[in-house]
Amino acid sequence: MTAGSAPSPSPGPGKADELAAERLRHVLGPATVVRGTALSGGLHNSARLLELSDGRRLVLKTAPPASSPALAHERGLLGTEALFHRIAARTGARVPTVLHHEPAGPGTPADWLLLSYLEGTTWDAARDRLTSPDRAALRRRLGEDLARIATVTGPAYGYPQPAAGLSAPDWPTAFTAMLRAVLADAGRFDVELPAPTGFLAGLPVRFGHRLAEVRRPALVHFDAWEGNVVVDRTASGPWHLSGLIDGERAFFGDPLAELVGLDPLGAAEDDADLLAGYRSVTPALTLDTGARVRLALYRVYLALVMRVESVPRAYGGDHAVRLDGWSADRVMEQLAVLDALEA
Repeated sequence: MTAGSAPSPSPGPGKADELAAERLRHVLGPATVVRGTALSGGLHNSARLLELSDGRRLVLKTAPPASSPALAHERGLLGTEALFHRIAARTGARVPTVLHHEPAGPGTPADWLLLSYLEGTTWDAARDRLTSPDRAALRRRLGEDLARIATVTGPAYGYPQPAAGLSAPDWPTAFTAMLRAVLADAGRFDVELPAPTGFLAGLPVRFGHRLAEVRRPALVHFDAWEGNVVVDRTASGPWHLSGLIDGERAFFGDPLAELVGLDPLGAAEDDADLLAGYRSVTPALTLDTGARVRLALYRVYLALVMRVESVPRAYGGDHAVRLDGWSADRVMEQLAVLDALEA
């Protein structure tokens, strides 16, 4: 539900289907849905591919009920996604077109978003079919698009949805709030952390002078890994970038943070093709000591988010065990990087 509105009773499956059909009729006009297919890959919001009577293919995304367990920054994610795609599109970046967004409220049990469908397949699904030249060209194009997106300046730093309460007039304050929110989530979900909470909470203070080097709240997707990049080709022709999807984790802040979301497990700043594309739009991108300190901080933050979200997502089995071990190693690795850079 939106802030300040009263909760509405959750309808049963039949009523929910009727409400969805009514909303889509209002948005789609004479076109009707002839087929709907669940899309995999989403970990918070659900998504369906809708095939219409007029030949169009659209994506309907629906948020979970407000009562579902979630991290603090996950409030209003579809509102963030709608905002991201609308303003990123103005830069010339390839993103889905926002057709309709409706926040939760009276008569609307859950936030929902209707988007155009990007033809193709996700990069991770096509990985084995890409040659080295394909990959180099795609990474350059992705770097260009992300640099264009980063030219957008937001009204404040941090997550844009007021319900999250994680924005501020400067980057050190906003990042401190973001980091401490996920630490509070860890306490709420009883997640053991790889380092003491107080020590982790103090990182933005310890390196506040480096965070203060960020002077403009740039738009950052922060989740542009290969599963959220769509690529396509015609017959045996070259692969091209169809676009970037799932902008729900976006925030306004340090554009360097994009490098962390691009490769959560590695170091995107070591990708020469990606940086060449980025610098073709923004030649001033630098990777000095201050930049590397901030990258390490953002890697600590992302590893903690991935560690804590495993509880409300109810991960289990080997995946949960691997994530637990990886996130602990990643945090400790980046704390060592910070120590070395500080020295």
